[in-house]
Amino acid sequence: MSDSSYGDTPLSVPTVGQTLTPQTAPGGLAFRSADFDTLAEALDYAAEGENGMNFYDRRGTLDTTLSYADLRDKALKIGARLAGLGLRRGARVAVVAETRPEFVEFFFACQYAGLVPVPIPAALNLGGHQAFIEQTSAMLKLVEASVAVGSEFFAPYLEQCAEQLAKNAELDSLQFVGTFSEFEKLPRSHYPLTPVDADEVAYLQFTSGSTRFPRAVMVKSAAVMANLSGIIRHGAQIGPKDRCLSWLPFYHDMGLVGLVLVPVASQINVDYLGTRDFAMRPRLWLDLLHRTKATISFSPPFGYELVAKRLREAEAKKYDLSAWRVAGVGAEMIRGEILDTFAQTVEGSGFNARAFLPCYGMAECSLGVTFSSLTETFRCDTIDRDAHASSGIAEPLGASAQQARSFVECGQVLPGYEIEVRNADGSVLADREIGTIFLRGPSIMAGYLNEPEVTWNTLSGDGWLNTGDLGYMIESRLVVTGRAKDLIIVNGRNVWPQDLEYIAESQKGIRSGDALAFSIPSDSGEFAVIVVQCRERDTQARIQLIDRIRSDIARELGIDCLVDLVPAHTLPRTSSGKLSRSRARADYMHSGGLAAARADIQAS
Repeated sequence: MSDSSYGDTPLSVPTVGQTLTPQTAPGGLAFRSADFDTLAEALDYAAEGENGMNFYDRRGTLDTTLSYADLRDKALKIGARLAGLGLRRGARVAVVAETRPEFVEFFFACQYAGLVPVPIPAALNLGGHQAFIEQTSAMLKLVEASVAVGSEFFAPYLEQCAEQLAKNAELDSLQFVGTFSEFEKLPRSHYPLTPVDADEVAYLQFTSGSTRFPRAVMVKSAAVMANLSGIIRHGAQIGPKDRCLSWLPFYHDMGLVGLVLVPVASQINVDYLGTRDFAMRPRLWLDLLHRTKATISFSPPFGYELVAKRLREAEAKKYDLSAWRVAGVGAEMIRGEILDTFAQTVEGSGFNARAFLPCYGMAECSLGVTFSSLTETFRCDTIDRDAHASSGIAEPLGASAQQARSFVECGQVLPGYEIEVRNADGSVLADREIGTIFLRGPSIMAGYLNEPEVTWNTLSGDGWLNTGDLGYMIESRLVVTGRAKDLIIVNGRNVWPQDLEYIAESQKGIRSGDALAFSIPSDSGEFAVIVVQCRERDTQARIQLIDRIRSDIARELGIDCLVDLVPAHTLPRTSSGKLSRSRARADYMHSGGLAAARADIQAS
């Protein structure tokens, strides 16, 4: 389609008071499996059919429908207003990524207007007012945003961010800050829009780790389109009769790429429930799967675990989950017992455990790069835990052995991609030898925005990405065993240790370099621990310090954390003098801290 097609396009206007009816398959359009060069082209084609998106409220009631035709019309209208601001090509448009139609409309408006959308986490409840201001300000500063827009709820916080950044002379690129409705009052440009092309950055994706020290992945159009094609054709094997359902946040790569862009690129229907609404009422996920007969829905392991905990005995029989053929699972370490428990809990609903689709990927690869088979039940590999820890070899072991440890296999790499497991000197390891996972393929990122050194350390000149994750191969199947990075994952949320350490070091009497944070294994996954050097001797004062640190971490990061006070000058360091989180973790676990921690976790 030529650029002139994106001019002052007449827009369709919904009938006032029209009945909201979920879009239903088939969409009246010949199915194409992401055979497009750009996201704008994908939406252009999807808009010729009848399918689209449905948004449900916290009670599971249909609130809004948005056909792909209407999405295209609204995106063009917003794109014309963005063009009216006179923004330079490739300027960044920050949008608070609530589960709302407006986010999707702005995201695609940027595709048509040659701009770069930046999803901003809608996570005010996790850290409180001031934490959101600080975190969002850091993101706006990093991307040098020209526009910052959100709902009536979030826009005032964006305005405070803008005021703070302007006051400190940290950002002078912002030309509009406000609500979606305020943006609608801006004049439209009547010049033709020039969409993002295949070799340009389609969007920026903040990695799901650090909030205080954000890192933005640059994803080009060609990269994301290649990944969408792989997911649709080979990963989930999507066809025209499929239907997606998601409660995942739009600011997470699985939620954005997997459950927003995949449906558009495959022209299929998709239903959305807000992330917070799912967390409050997890059974709504099953209820909507039952009512919509959705065939594809993904979740991190903790989502399946949460549903299993909340579902009452024999309650599963009231749901018909027989249509759910792809129950994707990824975004964090996958424990087989969580999937087994979920399958047992929903027994009687028609759910087939063969639907589980363990996969592996990351924002730096757009989304997914390895997928398990859809024709068999997920596989677990059980190995000798001690050999794993001491020699780095994944030695097979019987599941009943005391030192056994099981890992869910994440399947084979998509066609066109390469995967290697390497040791510290870069040599490629043999099967069952544990090392760092490296990937190469068409959807690898262009780099981290404004961080050339980090990009250079992560992405080689010949296209190999150092994932920072550890794992091993069994024939052509990948098994992920952990993270070489210091990233901590709690209930599906990635937390950087620097964020925990910063909070501890902000306390009176605690100095910079007095804290080290890491994670330990717990019955439900990982649990955060922070070891803090403390010079205070008064028992009551020490108790109060621990309470303050835990309270501040809960307020800012939304997680619980064990706090261990140790004497000054006891934190371990490397030979070069740097503090060592890995050694602190090992010391903590071997000194009896792990047993005490597990007791504390159970008590809490």
